[in-house]
Amino acid sequence: MKNPFMTWQIWAILSAIFAALTAIFAKVGIEGINSDFATFIRTIVILLVLGIILFFTHQFQPLASLSHKSLLFLVLSGLATGGSWICYFRALKIGNASQVAPIDKLSVVLVAIFGVIFLGEQLTINHWLGIGLIASGAIIIALQ
Repeated sequence: MKNPFMTWQIWAILSAIFAALTAIFAKVGIEGINSDFATFIRTIVILLVLGIILFFTHQFQPLASLSHKSLLFLVLSGLATGGSWICYFRALKIGNASQVAPIDKLSVVLVAIFGVIFLGEQLTINHWLGIGLIASGAIIIALQ
């Protein structure tokens, strides 16, 4: 029998659960502090946890083992992640978590569009219908 923790679906569901908890915990935790400083604290925690995981699982790799392309795109991904986190925490600081999170999840729609444009991915009519429903739902939820 296949290990259920070796499927992308399980990890995607866990990602969604942790993302939801992130919004709730961040909204409570950001009270009374600067949003950029809150992002800094969050980043330190992530660095420490990942460092511990890499250390105990012996997964560190020499940077020289990465191709220039991989390194460039990982740096760009890191910059995009940082930008996302900074914007997300600022939005949470001034808005309701129940409104900020759905708009943030419009990233699902953008990933589909960018995947088609930049990665050449093929989407069916059902995929586009789902993407439209996600976009509509996010906007409806976010409206007051």
